[in-house]
Amino acid sequence: MREARETLRLRYRDVEQASQKIASLRRNPEFAIGLSRLADIENKGTLPTVYRLYSLCVIYRLDFNSVLRWYGIGLDDLAADAAQLALSETHLVGFEASEHMSTVLPLEFDVGFDATRTSFISRQIRQWGKVPMSLLGALDLRKHRYGYIGSEDWFMYPILFPGSFVQIDESRRRIVKDGWVHEYERPLYFVEHRYGNSCAWCTEQSGLLILQPHSASKEAPQVYKVPGEAEIIGQVVAIAMRLDLVKRRHTHF
Repeated sequence: MREARETLRLRYRDVEQASQKIASLRRNPEFAIGLSRLADIENKGTLPTVYRLYSLCVIYRLDFNSVLRWYGIGLDDLAADAAQLALSETHLVGFEASEHMSTVLPLEFDVGFDATRTSFISRQIRQWGKVPMSLLGALDLRKHRYGYIGSEDWFMYPILFPGSFVQIDESRRRIVKDGWVHEYERPLYFVEHRYGNSCAWCTEQSGLLILQPHSASKEAPQVYKVPGEAEIIGQVVAIAMRLDLVKRRHTHF
């Protein structure tokens, strides 16, 4: 704050008088900044109120969102932080995407990426970049990995639609054998095997890893020797999928 003031060659008295004018325009004395308060903000790290912070941004010609980041507050984190807090009531999300709200998303995939096949996309992304899509800011790129369900992969349909994205927790590789009441609670696992990747319910017995499909998918189970032929990457902990799915090919029935 001191650097911003000194760059404009403003004295404490200049800032005080300017803030008083803002307070008069806004008809709210909270916008005014006294000399002692300004000194405390610059020298003692005193946090300004939202009104005084606004006045300082106006006087110093600073972007309000940028100044908030000086204090460790990023408006682009609003949607991401909100996504971590579950509310009991169904509600609309009031956050509006803006130029200040962005998240890191894949900008370029490996040339061998095939959208029809299920793949471990964390290994196929060549370039990450910022994209202004704040509601996707909940993606935790450090603690989780991500997979893509191929457009021709019906193995877990209708629980998991082709074209879905899944979030994978690599710390959960051990197969859970019980503890669920219905199929939507049963853990899904992302598996890398000799033919590629699959997302499925899993069981393990006698050195074999059995990938069990949903009964409605009309697909056959897959069986692999472990270790050697397959490896569990982790448990699927989140799913993003479209509901306006195109009609399934008749060859799958």
